[in-house]
Amino acid sequence: MIRTLVDFALNNRFVVLAVALLLVAWGAVSFHNLPVEAYPEISDNYVTVITQWPGRAAEEVEQQVPVKITLDDAIQLALHHNYTLQAARTTIQQSQAQEITANLRPNPVLIGDWEYLPFFAPSYWTSTYLGDSTDADLGLSYLIERGKKRQHRLQAARDQTAVTTSLVADNERTLTYQVAVQFVNVQLAESTVELAQENLKSYQRTVDISEMRYKKGAISEDDYLKIDLQLLQFQNDLSQAQLVRVQALTDLRQLLGYESVSANYDVAGTFDYNPLQVNLLDLQLRALQERPDLRAAKQGVTAANSQYDLAKANGKRDVTAQVNYTHVNGINTGSLFGSIQLPLFDRNQGEIARTQFAIAQSQNQEKAANGQVMTDVRDAYENFQTSDHSRCSPSQNGHLFPCCVVHTLVFSSVLSLSLTKERALHFQLRRDRTDFPFSLYARV
Repeated sequence: MIRTLVDFALNNRFVVLAVALLLVAWGAVSFHNLPVEAYPEISDNYVTVITQWPGRAAEEVEQQVPVKITLDDAIQLALHHNYTLQAARTTIQQSQAQEITANLRPNPVLIGDWEYLPFFAPSYWTSTYLGDSTDADLGLSYLIERGKKRQHRLQAARDQTAVTTSLVADNERTLTYQVAVQFVNVQLAESTVELAQENLKSYQRTVDISEMRYKKGAISEDDYLKIDLQLLQFQNDLSQAQLVRVQALTDLRQLLGYESVSANYDVAGTFDYNPLQVNLLDLQLRALQERPDLRAAKQGVTAANSQYDLAKANGKRDVTAQVNYTHVNGINTGSLFGSIQLPLFDRNQGEIARTQFAIAQSQNQEKAANGQVMTDVRDAYENFQTSDHSRCSPSQNGHLFPCCVVHTLVFSSVLSLSLTKERALHFQLRRDRTDFPFSLYARV
């Protein structure tokens, strides 16, 4: 068989060369067309509408088209356009790609050699010499993994993906809470601006009346100048309130994704207090069931056990099997080979011991996460119970003291609740920080 092949190759050199070039070209084309994405794009579809406004620059169009967003809109924009969250979500895809790598089998190894070729004696390039006086070997070897290493690698990668998914869900929970708090900050800033405008308008009337009294001789010039000078303080209060509002809108825009809203956007929504009926045991039970950080800690224990099983499997030595075809002096023979390491010294003891300690570490982390969840819920519940409900009632002129509208944002954070799912928690309850001065946010 080998002689026939050699004769054909020697007698049809151009055909062999053409086939070789064709194979090289086909391999190059296949390499460029090989897909590199392990998973398809899974982001939400969206539609972009483009229209024209003749005679207007892009900046002018952006300034002339105001956008108002509600709290639900802000949450959804942040979940879809926040770059930090998008970066965190790619870790899930990276973990899924590692699952593919973990499930791969070893590649077989092709071995070949052709000895005693007469490169420096062209006259010996004959079929007789090549068939009778040269040696040729063609073999195939394969690494046989023992201890179900591939299955353990895949399980460890899947467990790590589960942990990563829960951590990303916890990032979403945290971002939702941050957006809600910042949204409330914008509303509080706008309320402060309204209050400053009302105070300035009211004091301006006082100045006008004082001017009339001064002109009629009812008060002295010094008294009038003192009253007029005080107007500067009210104007400064208004300027500071407007600055705080602009900064709050900018901070919120950063959380939403800077390009997701226009520069002149604003928030919309009611600023009312709604009572909340909660039970500590129900809250704690729900938090233990739904908090993604606690779920990640529990999954971390499972992942640590998977790493331990993988370490024990890696301690078993693999077998390398090889089959060879040999042509020697016109004789065709076959050979079988096998090799395995003798585990006299290295049995992966260090990694097995490390993974055992890692299991203990993950178990302690789970207990810590469980205690943190219970503490978060208890603190939020006690703050809610001890808040001064009398400050939550409207004042005589109908305005509300929003700084007492405390703990719904905290509850939603510690329980990992979505806005659309948990309307009963009423995110119109404002603010989780009771240490701020009441005078800062109170509308009287």
